Amino acid sequence: MSTNVLADRATTAAPPREPRTASRPGGLLWLSWRQSRTALWAIAALVVTASATLLWLHFSVQPLMSDLRQAECSDVASWSNAGCQGMVSPITRRTYLYTTWLQPALVAFPLLIGMFLGAPMLAQEYERGTVRLAWTQSVSPLRWLTARIALPGMVVLTASAVLAVLATWVWRADIGGRPFAFDPPFQGLTYPALGVVPVAWSLFALALGLLVGQLLRRTVASVLVTGVLVAVVHGLLRWGRASFHPSVKEMVPHGVYFGQPTNAWLIDRGVVLQDGRWASDQFCWDGDRTRGCEGATSNWIEYHPVGHFVPIQLVEAGILVALTVVALTVLFLRVRRDGNSLRATRRA
Repeated sequence: MSTNVLADRATTAAPPREPRTASRPGGLLWLSWRQSRTALWAIAALVVTASATLLWLHFSVQPLMSDLRQAECSDVASWSNAGCQGMVSPITRRTYLYTTWLQPALVAFPLLIGMFLGAPMLAQEYERGTVRLAWTQSVSPLRWLTARIALPGMVVLTASAVLAVLATWVWRADIGGRPFAFDPPFQGLTYPALGVVPVAWSLFALALGLLVGQLLRRTVASVLVTGVLVAVVHGLLRWGRASFHPSVKEMVPHGVYFGQPTNAWLIDRGVVLQDGRWASDQFCWDGDRTRGCEGATSNWIEYHPVGHFVPIQLVEAGILVALTVVALTVLFLRVRRDGNSLRATRRA
């Protein structure tokens, strides 16, 4: 057989396969998945476990609540009966699981996202030098960055939304307002686990971790700094949270005890002095100033009712979304500048 025949068969038997380049959207998304798959699988496992626990908690508490009402044990005064105590105990154990274990895990979720997904994502690329290799494969830096963070961003958005919806649903149906677990919505670990705030916190922590990783370009340092910054921002927003919506002030005659309504957030309380000044309880009980409050004419209380929960959350979520947009804008500008510097270096 001649060599010409062999050559013809080689060229006609199998057409050459078009090489798969990283510039295609599918290739970039596949690369993003490959590089972040460990963290994304961990997020998926966490969401499945927490969701299953929340669903089990709800569907196990509801029959117990129904039995409690049928046995006329739903009144707190009846819990002294031995029979009612035995029916209340299973519900108390389940609410304890929610308030003691699930809520801290849900509150820590955004912090873990920022530290162990956002911070290492770009820091490892710069630390290993793989970012330059990607940009030399006919992929623009901005397109590479968009594909690199799009898939993790969608996973974080979906996971945080699912957890927030389930946690809020279970709290409203089985925990909030129940005498079995005192868990007002403005409480420390309850507020950041409910509503839209967990979603906003997760996206902000991810964006902040990405920016810190791009700035520091060292994985361990980026993880630690991201954790500190998320904690600092959380403390600042918690400090200013009471001013996100106008509070309610009410006055009652002096000597009449007046507590805040159910599930309300007490901001301050005190007395009105004879000269018309409003003095807080802290002022009145601070050293020798007690005597100045003896002639009070009435008492006052400042609080946020439960109806302010949604407006306060919307303001906080808006602040976090704005910070997320700022972090991503700075990130894209810096990556574009790095890309321009790399192209300038190659031309030189």
